[in-house]
Amino acid sequence: MTILKEILEKKNICKSIWFMRQAGRYLPEFREIRKKNPDFIKLCLNSELSSEITLHPIKRFNLDSAIIFSDILIVPYSLGQSVKFIKKSGPELSNFNLESFLDVTENQFSKTLNPVYKSIEITRKKLDKKKSLISFIGAPWTLLIYMLNIKKGGNKEVDITKLKKEKTTIDKILKKIITFLCVHIKNQIDAGADIVQIFDSWAGLAPVEDINEYCYIPNLKIVDFCKKEKIPNICFPRGIKEKYYEFNNIVRPDGINIDYEVDPDWVRKNLRNVVIQGGLDPKKLLASESEMLEGATKYIQAFKGIPYIFNLGHGLLPETDPDRVKKLVEFYRNFDE
Repeated sequence: MTILKEILEKKNICKSIWFMRQAGRYLPEFREIRKKNPDFIKLCLNSELSSEITLHPIKRFNLDSAIIFSDILIVPYSLGQSVKFIKKSGPELSNFNLESFLDVTENQFSKTLNPVYKSIEITRKKLDKKKSLISFIGAPWTLLIYMLNIKKGGNKEVDITKLKKEKTTIDKILKKIITFLCVHIKNQIDAGADIVQIFDSWAGLAPVEDINEYCYIPNLKIVDFCKKEKIPNICFPRGIKEKYYEFNNIVRPDGINIDYEVDPDWVRKNLRNVVIQGGLDPKKLLASESEMLEGATKYIQAFKGIPYIFNLGHGLLPETDPDRVKKLVEFYRNFDE
């Protein structure tokens, strides 16, 4: 059993470290591959290259876990939407077509994503058996935002009018998204992944009065599926602040990744029966070395004596110096509690 899986299943207290977005944009070896592969979705569906990219940070930093190189938007792509990544402005999806979306079968969906599963198979064979291989999905609410393009105001809020006006259709869409996400999780685990992380990157944009319907319940359905299948899971409901307490009590995941907007001491006191992961602001890796290490110390000490996985409060930034990542890994592993 890998260290991370053991922490999640048995809630053991032992050291484990990995980083969200550890495979990718800040590494020179990834940039070389990216230059030759401008279509990001095609790169994610290139099994050999995806596996190679997944293993880059393991070779560099000897991290405890690898997270498969892919993207949460691979799911909308497999459900019929084209996905483009526009430099400095983010992903752009084609107009949503309800009929096409509803026509996609589970078999078609799995076939489109087969290269992802093949990449997991390749990676698992190459990865040290003691290290975890993490699969992931985007949570239903976050995917819905991208698929229907309902963000507005510079990504600070969602179009609530559209949510209310098209509620019946949106409920139908969410139901299918949840079903297909569970298929995607099972396929990734069957291919050799040990764990799934559920990224609700836009959880903080869920309307307060509807957060149960759009964030808590969809995540609960997926976590319940994982528990039924005995799949260790980590949820990341980014941006919900002290609603992490409600989320944890309702969804009851094995692990929960905190973001840098919640105080670690508050987390220690309020989040029970769950493995805590992450928290450090990735911008700390762009600051002075002393500031970075001071920030890391805050989280290490806050979670002393309980199951904790060292990680960040969001993904590594493109400007991050790989040497800083190395320094942080060494600091954590040598930290004398």
